[in-house]
Amino acid sequence: MMSEQPDRTVSASVSGAASTAPSASPAPSVPSVQDAARTVNAVINALDGTLSCGREPIELAVTTLVAGGHLLLEDLPGVGKTTLARALGTVIRGDVHRVQFTPDMLPSDLTGVSVYNQSTHEFDFHPGPLFANIVIADEINRANPKTQSAMLEAMAEGQVSVDGVTYRLPDPYVVIATQNPIELEGTFPLPEAQIDRFMTCTSLGYPSAYAEIATLTSAYSKRPLDRLRPVCSTDDIRGVRAAADLVHLSDPVASYIVAITTATRRRDDVRYGASPRASLFLAAMAKARALVAGRGFVLPDDVRTLASPVLAHRLVLPDTAFGTGDSAGGRAVIADVLEHVPVPHVNGD
Repeated sequence: MMSEQPDRTVSASVSGAASTAPSASPAPSVPSVQDAARTVNAVINALDGTLSCGREPIELAVTTLVAGGHLLLEDLPGVGKTTLARALGTVIRGDVHRVQFTPDMLPSDLTGVSVYNQSTHEFDFHPGPLFANIVIADEINRANPKTQSAMLEAMAEGQVSVDGVTYRLPDPYVVIATQNPIELEGTFPLPEAQIDRFMTCTSLGYPSAYAEIATLTSAYSKRPLDRLRPVCSTDDIRGVRAAADLVHLSDPVASYIVAITTATRRRDDVRYGASPRASLFLAAMAKARALVAGRGFVLPDDVRTLASPVLAHRLVLPDTAFGTGDSAGGRAVIADVLEHVPVPHVNGD
């Protein structure tokens, strides 16, 4: 009788086979709030000086990275979504892999495969494109539900499972996914559970006329990232994340977050409101924004600023189904909620 293989957790190299024993990343040194803020703002400034999009989506993308979340970009083709993701990987010295999602894609195309090695008479694991610090998931809604399930494990748990073995993904690990909001033929609605794993959702929009002219006349117009240089390392980002975790969230601000998410669940114009995970994500993003500002505590303004990009894409409105949400309608709901939920008075402490 064949014995059942136990599930094992191992680490996999981006460029090689899996190791035979688990290895945890060493605990990062935690910088001060001021040092962490300098690091994060150096990243933001480097991106802002290179990319043609506005500063606001850049700040949101970097804040999402600091908060330990994933980012969904809903925008038209050609506005720089992939360039933003690649640029972010460059400035933090991280590995970046891009995946173009298609309906015929299999989970193994993402996670990797085990290949029999005739010389060792064993199976060697060859990691797929999910093994990177930043994964660019282009047109993620074109993948079939079976492939989406592999993405869900990677995004939710920071790991993938292949042939009964669980492999840890790099740390930090961020998925920056794109969706084209105007072309839905040949797409699959994202599962509600997967949408809920995206900490934030935004769009880049068209650049200003000045930024677009500067792009056309730049010597780097064809390869804008050639002039971009790293400003920190992935170890620095792990330290910044640890510092963000220590930012103080007072009881009044925590109650304010819960009041906002609870209000979305009680509205007649919302079928399904924000989940408790949304409250956790909004708190994490508010802490990260406070850190970027050089503060060791969260203000209600942090929550108000981030409520829409964190919550709007999670709302399911009466005339929409899971995975096909009306982003504009969701933002309108959040704006109305913010108008009616009382803002607490908080002293910085």
